[in-house]
Order: sequence, then C-alpha cells, then structure tokens
Amino acid sequence: MLEDRQPFNVAGYQQRVRSGPCFICELVSGAPGSEHEIVLDDGAHIAFLGRYPTMYGHVLVAPKAHIEHAVRDFEEDAYLRLQAVVYRVARAVEAVVPSERTYLLSLGSQQGNAHVHWHIQPLTPGTPYEHQQFHALMAENGVIPWSAGQAAELAGRLRVVLDS
Repeated sequence: MLEDRQPFNVAGYQQRVRSGPCFICELVSGAPGSEHEIVLDDGAHIAFLGRYPTMYGHVLVAPKAHIEHAVRDFEEDAYLRLQAVVYRVARAVEAVVPSERTYLLSLGSQQGNAHVHWHIQPLTPGTPYEHQQFHALMAENGVIPWSAGQAAELAGRLRVVLDS
C-alpha cells in the first residue's frame, strides 16, 4: 500500500538514466553493478525484476538487442515474439502475485531509458482507487521496501512457474 512506500531519489535516478550507459545493455553484458534478478532469458529476450518497484511483482521484459522504438524498430514477427514473452511473463506474475489488474506498459524515451522494455506491474487487490493507475506506477510517490532476499525469493518463484 502507499503508506508503506519509501521515498525515492527521482532527481538522482533521472541523472543516472540520462547520462549513464543503457541499463539493459549493461545487464545483458554482465557489467559489474548492473545485476538484477533475472526470471527469464530465452536468448533473444530477458525478463528481470525491477530494481525500484512501486508494486510487489514488478518485472521488466526487453529484447536483448538494443532497440529503441517500441513499434517501428521491429519487424512484425519480432514484435509479436516480444509480446508473447510479455504475455508469458505476465501470466507467471499473476500466478505468483495476487493482483486485481496487471498493468503493462512501455516507458522510456530518447532522453533516458531508450532501450525498449515493457513493465509488468500487478495491482495489489484492495488498493484504493485514488492510489491506482498512474499514481501506483510513479516512483515520485515512493517505492516499496525491497531487499535482495525478497527479490531472490520472488524471482525463484517466478522461474519455477516459467519453467513449468
């Protein structure tokens, strides 16, 4: 719930994503400090837990190749393969995390987080309406308390579902 959220340094985050290397390319290359809990890697796509979740179960899905436009940089078959991965991962999230609704969205721009990625965010049942939708997604409203142990446990549960 919103009252459990911790403040998030939005200005620091914006500075990192606008001036630093592509965080997805860094993750794919195994660069030190870029580690995330990976839940799926099929060779062409990667799915991993969000580092700054605003809701429990936040997963990102991206092509491993650096692609910047969510539609026009894809051939139709490659776009549909990516969407199939988004669907599969979202179904796994729904199997593991109670959710009233699953939010799916692609964010980023040429100014920051340019590498195409999709966010999968399960809305906790009972979230008051005024704390849903964009409000629930915005780190400006804080992030949930999150530890490496919690991330590892959730990632393990998601991998079990995805592997079955």
